[in-house]
Amino acid sequence: MKANYSLNDLRCFCIIVTLGSFKKASQELDMPLSTLSRRIRELEKSLQLRLLNRDAHRVTLTHIGGEYYRRYRGLFDELECIERDLSEEKHQPKGKIRIVAPIYLGKHFLSEIFCDFLLQYPDIQLDLRFSNELIDLEGQGIDIAFRTRNPTIDNWIVRQLQSTHNILCCHPNQDIDYITHPEQLDELPKITSFRLIPWRLENQLTGEKCVYHPTKLVRLEVDEIQMMTYALKTGIGVSYLPDYIALPMIEKGEIKRFLPDWQSEGQGFSMLYRDRKNIPHRVRLLIEHTLQHFTGLNVK
Repeated sequence: MKANYSLNDLRCFCIIVTLGSFKKASQELDMPLSTLSRRIRELEKSLQLRLLNRDAHRVTLTHIGGEYYRRYRGLFDELECIERDLSEEKHQPKGKIRIVAPIYLGKHFLSEIFCDFLLQYPDIQLDLRFSNELIDLEGQGIDIAFRTRNPTIDNWIVRQLQSTHNILCCHPNQDIDYITHPEQLDELPKITSFRLIPWRLENQLTGEKCVYHPTKLVRLEVDEIQMMTYALKTGIGVSYLPDYIALPMIEKGEIKRFLPDWQSEGQGFSMLYRDRKNIPHRVRLLIEHTLQHFTGLNVK
């Protein structure tokens, strides 16, 4: 049977009992005394129970009124505690933020951002999961997700942070000056990862595109980029690497780039968060912090 009263009516009842007076309760609630009396009468009528005994000098609980007060007082105390905590968070952000990011993109682009954020907000905790698997963001209670390419999720905002490319690299001492086109890659020993196959290349000068499937002379196939880069530095073969990993190694002289006019199309590295106005303050702060680092943009 559907109740004809609201929780707010019960809250008024609990405040009356706590303060021991209709008059004090009306002042606390900023409500006319007549309105408060009427609402309590309607509450008792809806429940078909008498909750309060009234006389000229005081208000006392009936036996059943005491049961209602005992049960509901804890509920309203908890609600007030939640409201107080949320209000305090606006001035002193705290709580946990759940984040998921791809392993190497996350480590490369996000580690410094996250550590700076934690130093700035000592009462916030980050639950950070590095994974290349697509997980159920809603089911796992994720607040912010970082993904590559062009992800689309209903009711989530997608903000592109960085565009990355894959490039061709080899050992610094490898003689490959005779290689002038990706079609000649069959002649070279290769290091591959199934996550980066096929090798999609586009000539930045001519616009020519080439989709190369490395099947011949594959010396090493791994699913872990750190092993790929180690094998590349030791001269096992040539490889197709994300530029954010390759360029620092090239600068150190550990590897070199070949066919420099060829690279993959840009792949977006994006941040996703729920499309809603009431984003928790701590989450909004991290979104702003990340966007400012990459682009200087503001949260929608």
